[in-house]
Amino acid sequence: MSILLPDRPADGAPAPARRLPVPPRPHAGRAGVGLAVVVGLLVAAHVVAIRQTEVSITALIDGWSGITRFLGDAFPPDLTWDTVVRPGIEATITTFWIGLLGTTLSIPLTVVLTVLGARTTTPNAVVYQVARAVMSFLRAVPDIVFALIFVTAVGLGPFPGVLAILLHNAGVMGKLWSEAVEEMDQGPVTALRTTGAKRPQVLAHAVLPTVVPQLIGLLLYRLDVNVRSSLVLGLVGAGGIGFLINKSIKLFQFDEMLTYILIVLVLIVVVDQVSGAVRRRLAR
Repeated sequence: MSILLPDRPADGAPAPARRLPVPPRPHAGRAGVGLAVVVGLLVAAHVVAIRQTEVSITALIDGWSGITRFLGDAFPPDLTWDTVVRPGIEATITTFWIGLLGTTLSIPLTVVLTVLGARTTTPNAVVYQVARAVMSFLRAVPDIVFALIFVTAVGLGPFPGVLAILLHNAGVMGKLWSEAVEEMDQGPVTALRTTGAKRPQVLAHAVLPTVVPQLIGLLLYRLDVNVRSSLVLGLVGAGGIGFLINKSIKLFQFDEMLTYILIVLVLIVVVDQVSGAVRRRLAR
């Protein structure tokens, strides 16, 4: 491809056009090489991961008979009211309380971490980095590890599950909330600062009214996640329906296990639908 440019005339006559080459697009070759390198690294990483995790389709096919035997023992579910269904419903409600309390009781700590861990509300770099480090630590430690620690400290039951979810959720929700505060429209904040408002006044009258709907939506999302997590915590002795599921598996009572799973499924669907409806209402 070329561009036609007129030559400068010597005697006033029309200048003949001359062709100039169009320069190639810069870095086009480098972008292609970079993409090929990234794809190659991803493929190599997946090959190594498959080998290290011993992924085997053959093993899955060979184990299909065991899966069939397990499903045969689980169906039909045991629907005995006094010994299975009623205790399962009661334990499922306990599981919901664990998730609810772990979420709501983490709000004060989350608010502190959010204010200290957002650049728009914390000008001090040291305080900001310390708050982010605390949030990273609470997120890095799985809630099930916290549950094992608290089970050792305070004994078996739902209380260790509440404490475990409280700490882990404060780290996760603190990160989500602080990022929401950092990404908010800074217009109201700037307007208040120009009028001489102090930092607590800016937080109360500019930051919170702007981000509260988004924070509530994130809180409801975390409630949904924490209810599911409280099920897993029961497997390590933190109470709830997870404890009954673990017991039924150890006793090879798979029909009871299936009943408990179906009860949990109902709880998860209800919580998901309710929290989703509230989030959609807040988004309007």
